[in-house]
This record gives sequence, C-alpha cells and structure tokens, in this order.
Amino acid sequence: MSLVCAISNEVPEHPCVSPVSNQVFERRLIEKYIAENGADPINGQPLSEEQLIDIKVYHPIRPKAPSATSIPAILKSLQDEWDAVMLHSFTLRQQLQTTRQELSHALYQHDAACRVIARLTKEVTAAREALATLKPQAGLVAPQAAPASQPAAVGAGSEPMEISELVGMTPEIIQKLQDKATVLTTERKKRGKTVPEELVRAEDLSKYRQVATHAGLHSASIPGILCLDLCPTDTNKVLTGGADKNVVVFDRREEQIVATLKGHTKKVSSVICHPTQSVVFSASPDSTIRVWSVTGANCVQLIRAHEAGVTGLSLHATGDYLLSSSEDQYWAFSDIHTGRVLTKVTDETAACALTCAQFHPDGLIFGTGTADSQIKIWDLKERTNVANFPGHSGPVTAIAFSENGYYLATGAQDSSLKLWDLRKLKNFKTITLDNNYEVKSLVFDQSGTYLAVGGSDIRVYICKQWSEVLNFSDHSGLVTGVAFGEHAQFLASTGMDRSLKFYSL
Repeated sequence: MSLVCAISNEVPEHPCVSPVSNQVFERRLIEKYIAENGADPINGQPLSEEQLIDIKVYHPIRPKAPSATSIPAILKSLQDEWDAVMLHSFTLRQQLQTTRQELSHALYQHDAACRVIARLTKEVTAAREALATLKPQAGLVAPQAAPASQPAAVGAGSEPMEISELVGMTPEIIQKLQDKATVLTTERKKRGKTVPEELVRAEDLSKYRQVATHAGLHSASIPGILCLDLCPTDTNKVLTGGADKNVVVFDRREEQIVATLKGHTKKVSSVICHPTQSVVFSASPDSTIRVWSVTGANCVQLIRAHEAGVTGLSLHATGDYLLSSSEDQYWAFSDIHTGRVLTKVTDETAACALTCAQFHPDGLIFGTGTADSQIKIWDLKERTNVANFPGHSGPVTAIAFSENGYYLATGAQDSSLKLWDLRKLKNFKTITLDNNYEVKSLVFDQSGTYLAVGGSDIRVYICKQWSEVLNFSDHSGLVTGVAFGEHAQFLASTGMDRSLKFYSL
C-alpha cells in the first residue's frame, strides 16, 4: 500500500491522517500548517494536533528521484558515491598515519623510560651489594639472601671447607654475562635461519633404527639410569647418572666406560658435560652438586647450595657458572671454579618446590618449572621473575629452549607438551600425548630443527610444523633421558631398564 502526503505529494516518513478531511499527511508538515492556520489544509475546517491519528506502517522506501532514472544519472550517482568513499578512505589513512606516529613516539618514550628504570635498578642493586660487603667489615651482620645453607669446596685433604657467605653478583660477573650474551646474539644473527648442510634431513631421520644398546653401565642391584647428557663439542662423549648413586662417562665410539664417579649418597638426578674442559657436573637428592674431574675420576668441588634435593642443573654459556633448582624452593647461581654460591633466590609470593631449570641460549634469562604446574622465566642479572607461563596441570617435569631463543618447550604430568613464544609470551601450540604419557626429557637439536621427547616412549618432532617424524618404543621401562648427536646424526636415550641406546641409519 502506498501512502502519499496531501501537502508534499511524497511518501511520508511519519504518516498521519486527519479525521476532518480523511487525508494522509507528513506529520511534521501538517503540524507546521496547523500551528500557522489552525485548520485542515484541504477543507479549511478547524483542526488541532491532538486530533491527528498516526498510521503505523513499515519504514517506507522512497522512490528514486526522476533525475536518477536514466543511465547517465545513475552513473553520476555511483561516481559521487565512489568519490565520497575514496575521500573517507583517504581521511582514515591520514588518521592511521597520525596514530602510528603517536604510537611510535609513545613506544620510544616507554623504551627510554625502561632503560632509565633498568639503569637505576642496577645502581640500587650494586649499592645494596656494596653495603652488604661493607657491613661485615664494620663488624655488623650482613643480611643473607637465602637460609644458612652454605657452599663448600673440597680441599687438599678432600674435606669440605665451609664458605661463610654468599658472594653476590658483582659488576664484573654481570658484565661478563652481558658480554657473552652479546657475542652469542651476534653469532645467531649471522647464522640467520640457515641450517647446517650436514644436518640430517627429516626423511632420513624417520628411517632411524636402534643400532646399539649398553646395559652394563650402572649397577643391576638398583636398576635405572635417571639422566643423560652429551658433550656439546664431542657428542661421542656420553654422561649418565643412575639410581645406584654413580655418574658414568661413556665413549660411544670406543664403546667403553671412561670413568665411574662415586660420591653421592643418593641417586643422581641431573648430569651435565662441560663443553671445553674435562669436567662434568652432577646433582642429587642428597642436596649436593658435585664437580668431577674426568681424567682424575675424582670430585674437585662440592657445592652445597641447597637444603633439599637438587632437581635441575644448567651450565651457563660462559662455562664458568652453574644454575641449580631445588625442592627447597630456591634457585642458585654458583661459580664452578671456587664452589661458591653467588646468589640464591626464591619466589616468596608463590612458595613452591622447583622441579627443573634451564638457561636460555643467551644466558641472561632462564626458566624454572615448579611442582604446582607453573613455568617461571627469570632475569639473571636482576634476579627477578619477569614472566610466568600457566597452563599445565601437575608438576612440570622438563623444559627446553630452542637454539634461536624464540621458543620454549615444556612438559608436565598432564600428558601434554606445550610450546611457548617468548617474544609474545603466550602458548602457541599444545601437543596432546597419549593418556597417562609421562614426559621426562625434552631437548632441541643444536640447530633447533628437531625436538625430542622422552618418557613413556621416544618421539621426535620437526619444529615449525610440529609434526611427529619418529617414534621409538625400544626401552622396556620409562625413558628418562634423550639427546641428539652432532647434526642429529644419531639419537641417544636412557631408561629405567638400565640401558643406554643409540639410534641411527
């Protein structure tokens, strides 16, 4: 039904009817006419606004103006609309450019402020450490950053020598860490995204099979190899720690034991090879960290950094310092040459046992896993917690940083593997494993191309696609350690079945 206003002869937007003349009007026009004349415009009889009756209709569609019914007129109308859209787009682009400039300026100011805050924090920390050093000299008692568990060194008579205080992170040590991080970052940028030509390709890696197994490294009376590490500069040098309290150095090429290191009073939970020196490191629930000489087959340093079992070890890129985590809720940073604990820190806001620890490739930050399923990222120089990654359920059992420093892989007792982007501080991939799958070991190869998972079985994933390329179930017990050889030319694993296995083409 089409309604037409008796005054304008157009379709009204708000139609109403006059009971005097029974004509349809546009309400605003008839109200204006009544205000001026007080009568119906058709028959001149008296009429008021209260007498008008609204007509309820759907929103009317106005007919096209006569000028828009020809093709040239339609084209002109379209051109006008297009010009208006382009003008609006241009205005939006100008506004976007202005906003970007303002944002850039704000980010620059924020960065400058962060630098100033970091410098001031560093100065405050240095002043506090200087004060802590001066107080004992003045005959006062210096406050300690940790409980009275003190490091000890092995003297000439193999007796532990108690060290009276935490040394602290001196400016020289911090500068050494910073210089090493700068060198490593520069080298990584030079390498870019290129991978070594010698690196085994994924199609060849998928053809790996077990090529050797060794079951006589540790005692059969207390079976189980609990940890594994390969020397970064010579991956034929294999290091294992067992439930029999012993550390074993094994030569893969010669297929023989180089040294058996005895001294721990409980099982060995973590082992690490030094990349350039003939020394290895081990940790145990007996709350000690030992530095061993491989050539002398003896303990050269005994570090007492914790009051409870040591759960994780990681060697700094300088090769001079050791990071440890413990059930006593503290992480410690120690000098491997002197056996002194330089600093010892805990998160007082969320007191919980630490389950593992790992340095970032640059060495300025590191990650720890906790018994309450948290992953914490720490700034070593400032000794502060800078990021937290929640998401797992159950204690975190293993963490590993990728070679490029961008990604963090974590595993926990929830049968899942999570991958985190350290640049965006978020979880970007979760790999759900079989029900009741236990993740015990995570490791990236030296190029950051592959990720190996050890636990209920052994799985290897290719990074970026995060697709599985390899799966082994050769161990009869739980897999406790997995490691890549140089350029992923072989894979090594240890398990609770007391065996060390190698896989290759």
